[in-house]
Amino acid sequence: MDTTKERLDELRRRKARSEAGGGQQRVDAQHKKGKMTARERLEFLLDEGSFQEIDALVEHRCKDFEMDKNVIPGDGVICGYGTIGGRPIYCFAQDFTVYGGSLGEMHGLKICKVLDLALKTGVPVIGLNDSGGARIQEGVASLGSYAEIFFRNVRASGVVPQISVIMGPCAGGAVYSPAITDFVIMVDKTAHMFITGPEVIKTVTNEVVSFEDLGGAETHGSKSGVSHFTAENDEEALELARELVGMLPSNNMEKPPYKSSSDSADRLCESLNELIPDEMEKPYEVRKAIEGILDEGAFLEVQSDWAANIVVGFGHLAGNTVGVVANQPSILAGCLDIDASDKAARFVRFCDSFNIPLITLVDVPGFLPGTNQEWGGIIRHGAKLLYAYSEATVPKMTVILRKAYGGAYDVMGSKHVRADLNIAWPSAQISVMGAQGAVEIIHRNRINNARNPEQERERLVDEFNETLLNPWKAASLGYLDDVIEPQDTRRRLASTLAMLLDKEELRPARKHGNIPL
Repeated sequence: MDTTKERLDELRRRKARSEAGGGQQRVDAQHKKGKMTARERLEFLLDEGSFQEIDALVEHRCKDFEMDKNVIPGDGVICGYGTIGGRPIYCFAQDFTVYGGSLGEMHGLKICKVLDLALKTGVPVIGLNDSGGARIQEGVASLGSYAEIFFRNVRASGVVPQISVIMGPCAGGAVYSPAITDFVIMVDKTAHMFITGPEVIKTVTNEVVSFEDLGGAETHGSKSGVSHFTAENDEEALELARELVGMLPSNNMEKPPYKSSSDSADRLCESLNELIPDEMEKPYEVRKAIEGILDEGAFLEVQSDWAANIVVGFGHLAGNTVGVVANQPSILAGCLDIDASDKAARFVRFCDSFNIPLITLVDVPGFLPGTNQEWGGIIRHGAKLLYAYSEATVPKMTVILRKAYGGAYDVMGSKHVRADLNIAWPSAQISVMGAQGAVEIIHRNRINNARNPEQERERLVDEFNETLLNPWKAASLGYLDDVIEPQDTRRRLASTLAMLLDKEELRPARKHGNIPL
C-alpha cells in the first residue's frame, strides 16, 4: 500500500508534468516566435500570485492513432481563476506546446467548466487563444466540445463580459467562440483567424493569399471588423485586456466600477468653442470633442481602424464609465454606412447589456449614397443602429455638434428613440437634408424661371440656412432639451449623468426582439 509520502511524491510528479507542458524544446520554439507560454501569459494577465488552476490533471481519453501513448496532463489548456485589480476573473490559456494547442474533448470540457463557473458567480471571462484548431484524432468528440463552448458563450452573452485574446492561430470552427464574445484582441504578426486557410482557398477558388493578408490582425482590425483591438506583442495585448476589464462591471446586475479623478466635473472645455469650422463642409477631428469631455481626456477607442467614419469607445465622466458614439466628419464626412452602422449598433448593445451610460456626439449628413450601399443592405444595417438605440434603457445623452440630417438624425440617439438628454451646440443644423439639395427640390421652378438662376439659388440657400439649418426649431418643439455653449458640454453631461445613474426603464415583456441581422 502506498505511503502518504509516496502519494505526495506522485502528486508533485504529476503536477510538474502538467506544468512542463510540451517540454523545454517546444517552450523554446514558442519564445523564438516572440510568444509567451500559456503560463507566462496568465501570470502577466493576473495580479501577482492570484492564479488558482483548475483541472491541471485532466487527460484526454483518445486511444486512436496511438494517442494513448502520448498523454500530457492538462490536455493543452490551462484553466482557472485569479484577480485583476483585485477583482475576480475566470480565465483559460491554450498551450501551443501541447498538441499544438489543439482542442480535443477534454480540452474543450475544461473551458466549459470555466464558463459555467463564471456564469454561476457573475464573473468576467478572459480566453487566451493559441490553437491549431480541432484535434483531428478525436473526430466528432472534438467538434462536440467546440459546440459546447459556443453554447455557453451564447448563454453568457450579456450576462458576464467575455474577452478573447488571439495570440496565435485560431482557425476553422474555433473562430466562432471569439466571434460570439464581446471583444477580440489580436496580436499583430502572430495571431491569425480564418474559416478556411490559404491552401484550401487556393484549391477551391485559385486565389493566392498569405496567412497575414487572409486573417492577420491588420486585416481583421481594418477590413472585416472581427477584431476590436490590435496589439504589438503578447504583453501589450494582455495589458489591453486588463485595462478593458477594469472599466467594465463584473456582470449585468452590477454597475461599472467607479474611478476617482482629480478632473473636476465642472471643468469648462474652452477649446470646444473653436472646434467647429465656420465653413459648413470643412471637416474636423471629433476625438478632440471626446477627449475634451471625458475625465483627463482618457479614451479607450474600440475598432479604431474599421469603419472609421464613426468613433466608439470607453472613458470616464465624473468617475463613471461611459460609452461614447461619435460621427467622424474627417472620414466620409461622417456619413453612416453599412460598416459604421454595424460597429455602432454592436457597441450600443454591449453598453446597454452592462449598464454603461451612452454619450452620442452627432455630426452626420445622412447615410452614404451609392449602389454598393443599397445593394449591400444599408436599409437593414442602418436599422440595426436604430434598433440598438431604441432598445437601450441605460442613460442616453446626445449632443448635436453640427449636422443632423434626415433619417440619420433619428438614428443617432434622438429624443424620438428615447434619449434622456438631447442638447445641441449653436452650430447645430437639424434638417431633412442640406440647403443645396433642399432648395433644388423646393424651389426648382423658381430658380429655373429666375432672371439670374445662380443668384436666385444662392439667395434661397441663404434663406433656407437661416430658417431651418439651426437648432432653434428643434428646441422650440422640445426635441432638444437645451442649446448650450460648447465649453459647457462636460459639466452639463456630468450633472445630467449624476441624475440618471439610478434610472429605470422597462420594455414590454418578451422572449427577445428580432433585430434585423
